[in-house]
Amino acid sequence: MDEIRDLEVIRELLETRQYTTLRQRMADMNEADAAALMEELKEEELLKIFRILPKDTAADVFSYLEVDSQQFIITRLSDKEAAGIINNLMADDATDLLEEMPANIVKKLLVNASAETRRDINHLLRYPEDSAGSIMTVEYVDLKENMTVEEAIMRIRQIGMDSETINICYVLDQKRTLVGTVALRYLLISPADAVIGEIMHEHVIFINTLMDQEEVARQFQKYDFTAMPVVDNENRLVGIITVDDVVDILQEEATEDMEKMAAIVPSDKPYMRTGVFETWKKRIPWLLLLMISAAFTGSIITSFESALSACVVLTAYIPMLMDTGGNAGGQASVTIIRGLSLDEIAFSDLLRVVWKEARVALLCGLTLAAANFVKLLVFDSVAVPVAAVVCLTLTSAVLIAKIVGCTLPMLAQKVGFDPAVMASPFITTIVDALSLLIYFRIATVLLHI
Repeated sequence: MDEIRDLEVIRELLETRQYTTLRQRMADMNEADAAALMEELKEEELLKIFRILPKDTAADVFSYLEVDSQQFIITRLSDKEAAGIINNLMADDATDLLEEMPANIVKKLLVNASAETRRDINHLLRYPEDSAGSIMTVEYVDLKENMTVEEAIMRIRQIGMDSETINICYVLDQKRTLVGTVALRYLLISPADAVIGEIMHEHVIFINTLMDQEEVARQFQKYDFTAMPVVDNENRLVGIITVDDVVDILQEEATEDMEKMAAIVPSDKPYMRTGVFETWKKRIPWLLLLMISAAFTGSIITSFESALSACVVLTAYIPMLMDTGGNAGGQASVTIIRGLSLDEIAFSDLLRVVWKEARVALLCGLTLAAANFVKLLVFDSVAVPVAAVVCLTLTSAVLIAKIVGCTLPMLAQKVGFDPAVMASPFITTIVDALSLLIYFRIATVLLHI
């Protein structure tokens, strides 16, 4: 309700041209809240409000806007205004913006940006996509190990406003090699003449520029840090990654895994910003592959056509057997994929995982078979041999499904594929074919057809 009321007030101030009041109200809001509110406005209203924002607030609000809104604003600002926004953005935010912009706009922005901003952006753009170097920021507080605490505090005062964070300062030697860290609180309680090299923490946990962003997120989760330094191959400090970037990584990686598990080629755009044709291109490859692979299921049924004609009642239970097997395999695969992504499971655990899933499958299969056996005899009034065929197949299908569901993701990761690819749709297709083969083989033996 507060958001709706704020939006109504903002629109009223715009309509009545009370720009001074509007400017102050927007400046008093949290930058993220201001951006969220502006996203609810029409494009022309959005641009009008952005132009009247205080300069020190505009860049912060801009970094929270959606990419479409950022592009709309940038393309309508003068070169000087656009350069002002880019120069006031953190380098990692500016780089993310430019990666989404058309080439002609990027060229205009870089030409008008300050030399320092261009250097920082080009520095970040040269790293591989989704690497630590591509998501780090180069705005941090660095200190020399021979500085005194008083000199360190003076340096923080000089560059702190332009830094991503000042809670942790990074200590470098003459070659810019990272040799330690010191927390701001230790600087504040240490004697003014104490030397940084004597009070710093020497055992630094750092990230390499080429580390994959998913591994970066794991490091943050492991150590519970709010910021981590990023070094090159010679241990020279080149940037830092803060926890707000890690939150974005986790969301991005989770979305990507969910799309792969649903047999969709991952997209880097939100759903509402993805066109129909683009969405079709993301979905159709896997649908074609799964359709072709499912054709094997049809060929299996065709090859046992004579058995089905001899005992037509078997046909009624094919969907149930296939669905149960697919669901059982999906349960196992999702559990294992999640365990792999959290580093809870490694390929060396394969035999232990298979042994565990086999026992779970046996318990699940026997429970389902017992319940189904009663249902077949009492409600469906089928013969005992037919009920035995269905229940034996059900137990076997669950067992095979869970073994396939747990092994395929681990094998995929071992050979270098994303284990999320081996999720429910792919496993279901395999299990369907195996379930039918088992079904008809058991029926042939027990029913003599």
